[in-house]
Amino acid sequence: MNRIKSTMTVFGMLIISAKCFSQVTDSIPKKAEDSLSIRKRVVAFAADKFAIARPLNFEFSNTAPYHYKSKKQDNISPGGEVTSFQQVKLSANINLIKKKTWLLSTTMGYRFTSVATDVTKTGTTDQITMDNDFYYLFSSLNLSYFSSLFGKRVIYNSSVVVDGSDKHFERVKGLFAGVMVLKANQKTKMTAGFMVNIDPGAVTPFIPIFSYEHKFNNGLIADIFLPRSIQLRKFVFNSGRISLGTELDGTSFYLYNLDGTSQKYEYRQLDINSGLTYEHVIAKHFMLTAKSGVKVTPTGRIFKKEEAFQKPVYQVTPDPAFYFNIGISFNPFSLLGKKN
Repeated sequence: MNRIKSTMTVFGMLIISAKCFSQVTDSIPKKAEDSLSIRKRVVAFAADKFAIARPLNFEFSNTAPYHYKSKKQDNISPGGEVTSFQQVKLSANINLIKKKTWLLSTTMGYRFTSVATDVTKTGTTDQITMDNDFYYLFSSLNLSYFSSLFGKRVIYNSSVVVDGSDKHFERVKGLFAGVMVLKANQKTKMTAGFMVNIDPGAVTPFIPIFSYEHKFNNGLIADIFLPRSIQLRKFVFNSGRISLGTELDGTSFYLYNLDGTSQKYEYRQLDINSGLTYEHVIAKHFMLTAKSGVKVTPTGRIFKKEEAFQKPVYQVTPDPAFYFNIGISFNPFSLLGKKN
């Protein structure tokens, strides 16, 4: 109960912050909006893709029980069953300074992960139940710059990220991304670029990125943002949108006292979530989101904080599992519910 109260208190504070500091990207009158330049729309589209977080976002997710296999160093060890996996995520993205060609913002995030696991003891059929809670916090300072190159609109984004747990500050990371608008008309928007991840624990430091959105005559919309998501969308009712596709997500938190020493570890897993998403706008700028489908986790790894993801001391391979996610976000930048 105390956990729920503290979470809702933080959420309430973020709502106040978002209402005070968030800025609507398009304050153009309705008539002018009807003839809004495609460039402005695609810049908003690309900027939304690259945002670390929406202005305000709250999510609760639950994963059905699943079994997993495990390996310690090069030795196969007994697996087990995760009987409960739940997460609460909160984040806020606050604009600090907004100019014609650049934007300075800050992001705050909190993630609570609760895991209950039945583990088989080595050499026996006996099981022990482990129930753990993990807290992950991060904050970042972000700078976005809007320019042009070879006659094309270009958007640059850089971020300095600090993270940690409820016990300690842990890492300083850096992100840099650049994207060029290759095509922009009423039906199609296409961009290409790259992202550099300055993080010792990153899976890969360089990531090519590509986005493509196309509106078909039957109302369907292909929305691709590689490597993050592939979606087929359709607007429904007056203020809703349904999507079918796949998106990447992940879980990360720090671990202490695993081996009775002061050594710090980090756990990371990459999730591939495939299924249905429904979004519905309420009260003009608030969006309700519900997701459900199958989660596939190629691997989850524990590694020493100062080493890389590729050098795990322990790794797990979970079976596919069903998941459900519900959330609410404050997002004045969304085109959902506006004239398209």
